[in-house]
Amino acid sequence: MRSLALKLTLAFLVVGVVGVALVALFVGQRTRDEFDRFVLDRAQRDLVDQLAAYYQTHGDWEDINVILVQGQPGHMWPRGGMPAPVILLDADSTVVYGGRRYQKGTQLNQQVKDQRVPIQLEEQTVGWLLFESFPDAVAALRQSPESAFLEGVKQAILWGALGATAVALLIGVLLARTISHPVQELIVATRRVARGELGQQVPVRTQDELGELAASFNQMSGDLARSLELRRQMTADIAHELRTPLSLIMGYTEALSDGKFQGSPETFDILHEEAQHLSRLVDDLRTLSLADAGELSLTRRLAAPQALLARAASAHAAQAQEQAVALRVEADPDLPEIEVDTDRIAQVLDNLVCNALRYTPAGGEIVLSAAHRSDTLDLRVRDSGAGISPEELPHIFDRFYRGEKSRYQKNGESGLGLAIARSIVEIHGGTIEAQSTPGVGTTFSIRLPAHHP
Repeated sequence: MRSLALKLTLAFLVVGVVGVALVALFVGQRTRDEFDRFVLDRAQRDLVDQLAAYYQTHGDWEDINVILVQGQPGHMWPRGGMPAPVILLDADSTVVYGGRRYQKGTQLNQQVKDQRVPIQLEEQTVGWLLFESFPDAVAALRQSPESAFLEGVKQAILWGALGATAVALLIGVLLARTISHPVQELIVATRRVARGELGQQVPVRTQDELGELAASFNQMSGDLARSLELRRQMTADIAHELRTPLSLIMGYTEALSDGKFQGSPETFDILHEEAQHLSRLVDDLRTLSLADAGELSLTRRLAAPQALLARAASAHAAQAQEQAVALRVEADPDLPEIEVDTDRIAQVLDNLVCNALRYTPAGGEIVLSAAHRSDTLDLRVRDSGAGISPEELPHIFDRFYRGEKSRYQKNGESGLGLAIARSIVEIHGGTIEAQSTPGVGTTFSIRLPAHHP
């Protein structure tokens, strides 16, 4: 039995049948017992009335045996010579009619006498009546007209049980299909993903656990597809980034080897710059691979935020002065320290300041600042440059992403600076984000855990 729908259907059917059977059993038994008790009580009252009328007519209990055995019109006991399952006593509690158990004239013990019912005539007790036993009395009443009602009740319970079983089977089939159909869709989709068809999506029909499972699968499948696309794009970008400097180096070296032109300091400087570009690209790729694998080593120590910002400003002060861009640090002296790898954080700040210098025109400014929150400390790099469009802002931390159409930049940048910055900040347990307004400027915010002694 490998079908989930069949298993669920049988499970619902078994539960339904067992439940209906138990209800039918208990209800039927209870109904029969209560009905038997009701009929027996009524038969007892009628018999007492009939015996009282008999005594009033005859003045004694003579020939009562014949009447109780043979029955009479309107009597509730079965005819055909079967004795009624009752015991009749006279006023002195002597057996007048003993049924199938006692002889006439027998004296009964007190325990049996306690179960007797008085037969009164004009407030005078003329005899006593008691049943031999409840089962015997009930068995005798089975042939009475009231037994037809009990049989009707039994049939109603039986048909109700069969109807409830059918409904349970129908509901079981529907519920099993409701559960198994989404599972089948997930099975088909996962098999396609296993064959390499990433990006498969399944419909989310409910808000329960199955719906959450389908939504989680859709998210996983979409993430896998995007990851594969990013990986392919990164491979193409790496090939492109390597091709340009390698082509330039190979062109110069072949020309020098063929003697087409003589080497000069300018030629060697170009070759050296291209080799440095390749070296930086390889180093950046290695840093990213280590960060992705969680193996990027950190040497943490306490550092003052003011010192980190001042170090970054000093490193780029000459370039800022050359571009006529104001570069300054704004940080309170009482900021808490942060426990970081100072070299890695310096690398992040250098990338951010380089980007700011690249897009800030002459006469603009770049401000390095820090702010303390409850448990975090923010390092900010704000510029008054051209800004970033809203369409490009969500992608600036992607690898090899550039807003310019040209993929190769003469400034030798690899397009991995912001991706590396995000990886380093996240390894420190922090976050980095950017806010920008086109034509106004851009602010990069690094949020790191503050150190509280």
